[in-house]
Amino acid sequence: MIIVLKPEATKKQVTHIVEKIRELGLKPMVSEGVERTIIGVIGPEDILRVQPLEVFPGVEKVMPVLKPYKLVSREFKPQSSVVSIGDVKVGGKKLVMMAGPCSVESLQMLQQTAKAVKQAGAQILRGGAFKPRTSPYSFQGLGEEGLKYLHEAAKSTGLKIITELMDPRDIALFEKYSDIIQIGARNMQNFALLKEAGQSDKPILLKRGLSATISEFLLAAEYILSQGNFNVILCERGIRAFEDQTRFTLDLQAVPVIKKLSHLPVVVDPSHATGQWDLVGPMAKAAIAAGADGLMIEVHPNPEAALSDGPQSLLPEKFVALVKELKKVATAVGRTL
Repeated sequence: MIIVLKPEATKKQVTHIVEKIRELGLKPMVSEGVERTIIGVIGPEDILRVQPLEVFPGVEKVMPVLKPYKLVSREFKPQSSVVSIGDVKVGGKKLVMMAGPCSVESLQMLQQTAKAVKQAGAQILRGGAFKPRTSPYSFQGLGEEGLKYLHEAAKSTGLKIITELMDPRDIALFEKYSDIIQIGARNMQNFALLKEAGQSDKPILLKRGLSATISEFLLAAEYILSQGNFNVILCERGIRAFEDQTRFTLDLQAVPVIKKLSHLPVVVDPSHATGQWDLVGPMAKAAIAAGADGLMIEVHPNPEAALSDGPQSLLPEKFVALVKELKKVATAVGRTL
């Protein structure tokens, strides 16, 4: 259920409605827009039929939400959301570039990469300190030491940090060292992890699961928002299909579909989708043309020696050249990079 308030509704009236909703055993979620405030109500809607809220001062109308994902939907918030990470904003006219190695391998490598992607125009440094790997014998990341390296590299370059959280028990570490918490594709339906992330005050980037439908993807995001954290960024990173020439199939039509259904910003990861460095550029350009709000691209100074995902990583100089090409596409679709 959505309660749409009048433009002139006062804070006192909003507080009164919120308190009444809580008295009824329901959960209110307040969204303050530019022109008016909307209150989403989580819980059995039949309770509101006993206590109609249309009569409360400040209420313009009360509407049911038909989609199974309530807070994520454009029914709840018609305006597109912008997630702020300090002075970096995801979802506005300016596209956001997240770049860096798949795994944090050493402080020297990370600092070298951070300087290169910063000079190319990236605003956010990506890198995995804890790595979910298919094989238990593959490199699993440096753990807390890797988080410290990310923090050090970011401090020296001014970049923001995004890195993947795998275990709810580690969230305090991520809140200390990271600017954005990433929930990876393999954990998209790890509901305990999603709930824990929803209680954090850090922005969350949620990657689409390997075989998840768009509805399942949005319902996973709903878990985070339902806990009170509305600073959520969605990431399309490719899904499993029958094609074996690429690592995954990049579902670019998901970008406009999600934007039609949801107010949350959407970024695209062409590196994990394609698995091949020479396909990253074409798919990155296509993602911007499709309406993505940003890109996540893997960059490594020596891909041949990378401990994970070397084949899909761009050399720094190739990343610089790609950004120049991406700026042309961004301009053509009315965005900036």
